Amino acid sequence: MTAASPSPFDFDSPIERRGSGCFKWDSNPSADTLPMFVADMDFKAPEPVLQALQQRVAHGVFGYTWVRDEYFDAVNNWFSRRHNFPIERDWILPTIGIVPAVSAILKAFTEDASSHVGVMVQTPVYHCFFSSIRRMGCDIVESPLVADAQGVYQIDFEQFEQQAALPTTRVFLLCHPHNPSGRVWSIHELIRMGEICAKHGVTVVSDEIHCDLMFPGLTHTPFATLTPEFKDSCITLSSPSKTFNLAGLQIANIVIANRRLRSKVQKALFAHELQGVNPFGVEGLIAAYNEGEAWLDALRDYLQDNYQYIQEQLATHLPEITVYPQQATYLAWIDCSALGLNGDELAKKLLQEGELRISSGMGFLPFSGAHGDQQNHFIRLNFACPRSVLDEGLQRMFRVLKPLRE
Repeated sequence: MTAASPSPFDFDSPIERRGSGCFKWDSNPSADTLPMFVADMDFKAPEPVLQALQQRVAHGVFGYTWVRDEYFDAVNNWFSRRHNFPIERDWILPTIGIVPAVSAILKAFTEDASSHVGVMVQTPVYHCFFSSIRRMGCDIVESPLVADAQGVYQIDFEQFEQQAALPTTRVFLLCHPHNPSGRVWSIHELIRMGEICAKHGVTVVSDEIHCDLMFPGLTHTPFATLTPEFKDSCITLSSPSKTFNLAGLQIANIVIANRRLRSKVQKALFAHELQGVNPFGVEGLIAAYNEGEAWLDALRDYLQDNYQYIQEQLATHLPEITVYPQQATYLAWIDCSALGLNGDELAKKLLQEGELRISSGMGFLPFSGAHGDQQNHFIRLNFACPRSVLDEGLQRMFRVLKPLRE
């Protein structure tokens, strides 16, 4: 058994979250349900963030928020230091979250469209992409990823270009790093995707919310940094929410260097009343980006150890299923094809028989269930939790799934 790496930060002590109004822990069918589904970590935010929020609470007045200079400086300094991506103040549009940002961006592209706007996605992919595309009246354009013999997703570039070349395709939603697989796109892959999109007049919207959760030794390359042309034509989405477990603070940034494109998106934000943010999001981001770096580096070590623990446990107790090779995030993508059930069936069985709540792989396809006959046999497991909690989740999984192989 691999032991978690020593750390000056405590990621091992479980925190009781039931009764706190927490969606992850309070929305379950029973108090005994162990939730390992939604992308929400079971760790406290870094101490500097907690102190900054406490100071803001002590002030006692929570009126409308003016996003001050320190906020923009924190974003620029973080991305310059961590990702070699200097970001000018004018490029940053603060908003309440990545998903609302995606919806507003797509709305901006429909304003001057004479027909439905096609939005390309690489499936399987983050399920909220699909809901945003549909709600904005756009069409989903699939470019399916293909797993190689080692379980690493590859891009079928011939098929990718065919979809980008469709007359209605105007936007490519890039998930970078990829959710659900934790795949990190290489510079070569990113450049090729960008060149194809540029050739066909497709705007790249790069969702980089997981960019800080690379496994140790790996670095993130923002799409906008690859070429001056990409920087001038793309939209980057970022947030400290996944990195520091701040999703409830509802803070994110849309980064657009091109003034015309930025104005277009800003207009859509105003139209949907998404330009205002709350004071706690502002203070949380500043503290996290200015003082959370050591905590984050320790977290990345812990997450990698947890991922390796999953690999070891599956190989020992249930070798018929495999976790896909992973380079980032805290969401394990597990192939259960050998068990003969699809993702929905597996999720239902684990919840009913093991009181373990995970994500069905079916949700990462756009036309599954009532919308079509697509299926996959994957589950997604959140391992951003203390090792003891992870071990309990794996034991519940083994108790339910082992009989299926007999």
